Amino acid sequence: MPVEMRMWRIDGDEPKPLTTSVLPAEKDLHEFLKRDPSLLGERLLVIGSEVITPYGPRLDLLAIDAEGNLNLLELKRDKTPREVVAQVLDYGSWASTLSREDVIDIATKHLDQPFEAAFEDVFGSAPPDELNGDLRLTIVAAELDASSERIVNYLRDFGVPVNAVFFSYLEDDDRRYLARSWLAASDEDALAAPSLSKKSKKAQWNGIDWYVSYGGHRVWEDGRTFNFISAGAGKFYSQTIRSLPEGARVWVNVPGTGFVAVGRTLGPAARFETAEVLINGEWTPLADKPLATDYAFAVADLHDDDAEWVVPVEWLDARPQGEAFWEKGMFASQHSACKLRQEFTLERLADHFDIDEGE
Repeated sequence: MPVEMRMWRIDGDEPKPLTTSVLPAEKDLHEFLKRDPSLLGERLLVIGSEVITPYGPRLDLLAIDAEGNLNLLELKRDKTPREVVAQVLDYGSWASTLSREDVIDIATKHLDQPFEAAFEDVFGSAPPDELNGDLRLTIVAAELDASSERIVNYLRDFGVPVNAVFFSYLEDDDRRYLARSWLAASDEDALAAPSLSKKSKKAQWNGIDWYVSYGGHRVWEDGRTFNFISAGAGKFYSQTIRSLPEGARVWVNVPGTGFVAVGRTLGPAARFETAEVLINGEWTPLADKPLATDYAFAVADLHDDDAEWVVPVEWLDARPQGEAFWEKGMFASQHSACKLRQEFTLERLADHFDIDEGE
């Protein structure tokens, strides 16, 4: 059966039906969603409006969610059920092949700020490394007919990630309301559209750059002065710092402050009590240095997972914490160390620290 939305206002003991009206123009839905895509029930960032595709027609709206998945929104307007479904499937076949670079390029043309900064404004974090891992297709309509409902449900049964949402426009004296109803309650059971291309949807790693978080009870001036980075006091933190290879280029971020240094690792991670650092050309035990924090947590009888691990570094540029650099949209992670893939962050760090990205 076609979906129907009705609403009543309760006056005393009597329900009064609200009048279902027609939107002044279905294009209003386009503008409503463009300004506030959360009308669909989740946070989304619109990265394209009237998006030009290689096949002629323009996609009404292209949005992205917090996981980096694309959401295609196509308004039914005056199309027949077969036309609108064929159109959204055509767009889906195109969008499923978009690489990470393609997505960012589309967003850059639409947004008035860098994609990474806009993403952080909406979701509170930098974009994930992988974009367009999954895809959702949504038909938007002012009303939904039985034929459209039947076709969409049939496609969903075969795992096509398509849904339909319709908006009812209601009036109550001088008040106006917009009510939303989804054809299917959730897309969770729908299979992701198969990949039709080998284009990379994940940021490529250059094999050189690593992100390092230097925080907690650690004092950055220790690392800066005595040429090391460290992490530990738990498996989540120790296992990633121990994965740093010798010769890696590390970009050091003090959480909540910004990036303070770039350098190259001189050896593998070692437990604090045995770690040595290179000072003025000589290797010397770190534990012998006048550190600002006493590393009382780094005791010999701790399991490796709970110990403090130290990596010796040759700084290419290391600055006081008061000169930390940060720009909205830059990459950050709770991991002590991880591969740094995000081009936005790498470009800005290389420029700020005057480092050749290819070094």
